[in-house]
Amino acid sequence: MMNWLPAAIISLLAFGLWGFFSKLAVVHIDAKSALIFQTLGVVITGIITLSMIHFKPATDSRGIFLALLTGLAYGFGCLFYFVAASRGKIITVVTLTALYPLITILLSLFLLQEGVSLKQWSGICLAIVAILLMSV
Repeated sequence: MMNWLPAAIISLLAFGLWGFFSKLAVVHIDAKSALIFQTLGVVITGIITLSMIHFKPATDSRGIFLALLTGLAYGFGCLFYFVAASRGKIITVVTLTALYPLITILLSLFLLQEGVSLKQWSGICLAIVAILLMSV
């Protein structure tokens, strides 16, 4: 069963809007200010989510540490995304940054020992070609 698919589609739509709205934001305010206000939006989402779990998040220390690392990586990624969006064409910036799964795939391959099929390697190669084509 593909019970993950509806959530993935909603995520795709949300990130598509995020990329579009971020370009509009940096037309009117600087990248650092845009990051601050985006973070406020994330905090609001976090408060809503916290209320959905009755203000009782999981408290495993390893999970908390890894989630904080996730937040730091996301924050730095967003900051530099806003900088790139303010300086370049959003079509090129969003295409390049949307290939972040390549980093995840490589880390998963080497650190988590997850396998990659020939079909998946073909997709990775096509993604690299897409970077080159969209960046020129």
